[in-house]
Amino acid sequence: MERKVLLVCLSVGFLGLLTAALGFAAEAKRIKGSQVQVTAPDMCVYPRSPAMALGLIACVSLMTAQFIINVVAGCICCRTSHASTSNWTVALVCFVVSWFTFVIAFLLLLTGAALNDQHGEEGMYFGSYCYVVKPGVFAGGAILSLASVTLGILYYLTIISEKNRTEAWGGSPHPNQGGIAMGHPQFPTQTTQEPVFVHEDTYNRRQFP
Repeated sequence: MERKVLLVCLSVGFLGLLTAALGFAAEAKRIKGSQVQVTAPDMCVYPRSPAMALGLIACVSLMTAQFIINVVAGCICCRTSHASTSNWTVALVCFVVSWFTFVIAFLLLLTGAALNDQHGEEGMYFGSYCYVVKPGVFAGGAILSLASVTLGILYYLTIISEKNRTEAWGGSPHPNQGGIAMGHPQFPTQTTQEPVFVHEDTYNRRQFP
């Protein structure tokens, strides 16, 4: 494996693991319903929690990993010349699912972080409800972030593999056409003798000396 490919995979993999770890940490540190105190008929007192900071850092880490993968691998929309190969199909599936899981994971982590920004006294929701983030929001974002990063790395490796295979066959996306030499059909050369023109007076002199 090339050094650049190894470096990209290690960097993105580290960011993916960091995102997942921060997501699970935010899940453990989120504000729970048992920690909220009701001081007045319509007031809730929330404790301070590091879940918001953990969730925001996880969002930044996930976004950085996705950015690196798409910069080094490029957009698959520009690789339609290899649409008939099996590697291109695998890369397309990984690309689409990676972006899908990235969007959901990012929204879960960002929403959980925003809703854990509550601290101190806050008014009740709908008059009698102290809102807290439901269990599993950060954990779901962490799991989906791992899936997104894994699929992104697989997409990158598939693109690199297809690129190396194409270069090995002389730049042709189809192996059975890589070494075909184009030529022109050979036909035997036909020589034609040009006609000789004789002046009319010369012909008459030969007929009547």
